[in-house]
Amino acid sequence: MNEFDAIVIGSGQAGNPLVFKLASSGIRTALIEKEHFGGTCLNNGCTPTKAYIASARRMWDARHGNELGIVIPEGAYADLKQIKRRKDFLVQQSADKIRNGIKKTKNILFYKGEAKFTGNKIISVNGEELTAPEIYIDVGARPLIPESFKNINYLTNESILRLEKVPEHLIIVGGSYNGLEFGQMFSRFGSRVTIVEKENRLVSHEDKEISENILQFLKDEKIEIRLDANCISGRQNSNGTVTVQLECAEGEPVITGTHLLLAVGRTPNTDTMNLKSSGVGTNEKGYIKVNDYLETNAKGIYALGDCNGNGAFTHTAYHDYEIISGNKFDGKNKKVSDRILTYALYTDPPLGRAGITRQTALDKGL
Repeated sequence: MNEFDAIVIGSGQAGNPLVFKLASSGIRTALIEKEHFGGTCLNNGCTPTKAYIASARRMWDARHGNELGIVIPEGAYADLKQIKRRKDFLVQQSADKIRNGIKKTKNILFYKGEAKFTGNKIISVNGEELTAPEIYIDVGARPLIPESFKNINYLTNESILRLEKVPEHLIIVGGSYNGLEFGQMFSRFGSRVTIVEKENRLVSHEDKEISENILQFLKDEKIEIRLDANCISGRQNSNGTVTVQLECAEGEPVITGTHLLLAVGRTPNTDTMNLKSSGVGTNEKGYIKVNDYLETNAKGIYALGDCNGNGAFTHTAYHDYEIISGNKFDGKNKKVSDRILTYALYTDPPLGRAGITRQTALDKGL
């Protein structure tokens, strides 16, 4: 049994700073990571998608120079292979910094592999067993794949970033943050884009006026929007195309495209950890239940980041780290319930919001 003062599972936006904070405070810490340094944000989220959005904006500029008196000859096109190469370089730079930091920092022992609980505070990784009085789980989440789409060729926010050729016709199921960002960027790259949303408006948890504004500027860019799309399912065609079957108030009941992106939500990466052995409880969706201080029902075991269901954003994951760090090292009394959530949608123009929506405030009588 390898004994540590603390174990951190996952190197995302909560786990990484926590590992360095623990180690710099003289706490002998094991870091376990099965895939990428930096988690979703660095590898499949913020960094790569915003790199793509910057390229998409350049395409928009190239096509709208005349509006500012700049004549740009026809012929600009998006080289997705080069766009991907730039993105890969930016991601690798950041990952290398994390990797080198871990190597150089005393009190960190890194384990590459998948962590599974074999007891209350006993973790197995690569056949070795580790234990510590404090365990911090930061295993993140992955794309949710509905049953009706599992047997066809689909893209997720991860696999779409590996494409090297612009899709001819990209169908996106899901009209919220991920779906809208990818929809606008690939439309600007040159794809025909159809966004399918089951609700009667886009980003339905925003105020109605906001949803209507977003719908309008996306339509202005010739993006097709299908709302009120119920009973959605997919069919793989023999020629490689994909057909999405749907029931809408308006429009055809089927859409056929060359590529399909599923952007319908996330599910936590907790199902492979054998959490039952640890005594850690989860809710019906698999998210780890935590109290105001991010501690689970098993004393000394904490859950941070997307896997606890309290935000699922980069900034909320980092704030989870700040809660743990502030309370443990600085004598503070930071709580999850004191957090005012902020939201950002990186369409062009972008949306930023702090706190609740106007409609939520009215509904609460505030």
